[in-house]
Amino acid sequence: MTKTLTWPNGKKIAVSVTVMFETWSEGHAPNYSVQTTHLKSGTVDHASKAWSTYGGRVGVWRIINMLDRLRIPGTFFTSARCTQEYPAAVKQIVKSGHDLGGHSITQDQLLGYMTVEQQEATIRTSIELLEACGGKKVTGWASPVVAFTPETAGLLAKAALTWTTDVTYADLPIKLHTPHGVIAGVPTTDFSDNRVMRASPRDLFDVYKGTFDYLHQNEPMALLVFVIHCQFGGRPLITAVLQDVLKYISQFPDVWFARHEELGRWALSADVDEHSYQSRFFGDDAAPRSPARARG
Repeated sequence: MTKTLTWPNGKKIAVSVTVMFETWSEGHAPNYSVQTTHLKSGTVDHASKAWSTYGGRVGVWRIINMLDRLRIPGTFFTSARCTQEYPAAVKQIVKSGHDLGGHSITQDQLLGYMTVEQQEATIRTSIELLEACGGKKVTGWASPVVAFTPETAGLLAKAALTWTTDVTYADLPIKLHTPHGVIAGVPTTDFSDNRVMRASPRDLFDVYKGTFDYLHQNEPMALLVFVIHCQFGGRPLITAVLQDVLKYISQFPDVWFARHEELGRWALSADVDEHSYQSRFFGDDAAPRSPARARG
């Protein structure tokens, strides 16, 4: 029998603002930026290296300030090296009441390239550095560029984390069974601020408002996740648009602004391995339906 799913306090739609607070290893930089011309292979891109530091120097502070003014909680997925380069910002994230999530040591250290032993060491080091700087327990994780492996969820559970965003096949939080115990999977989004990097920032408003309106009007419960990067989304042209769409969503009384940790707890307490669209809208035993035919 299909379980009846509900958000806390009867809310209709959960909205989670996730912020990527990233840094790169020494001498490295993002392989993307606002520049449309890439330098030839082997050339040090000093502009890209400098561009990436905007997130820790300025962007993270602007986003914290904006969320605090709107009284919206966020989840900051933070490279552990940020605790060394931008410790004051990491401390402010916690002081403002936002969540810290693990995000590897640096953005260019991908779990997908590591052995199981290297993954485990990276996860543990990342958690230890974040907790030592922020003074708050880290409960969740997002792998950089979603580059997880079949072992990653189990290693996160082994490290006593309770949720991960490394879920690409669901749109509601679910339970993941691993050799080291159960961990919650909290879906992320396919559309983040870097999708409008070389387009109009207003596209971010249109996409998120349109998605919110569709979910709010057509689904009994839903989850909408924002993904914003400090090095880009923390610039005024994106933060202004993000503020506009969050103000719009805030007008609806049946919205639950949830931190990812809260969504993870909900998934574990709901005790459902997967909330398929079929089970939610057609029932577990529903037979395929013929398409409705328009009357001409």
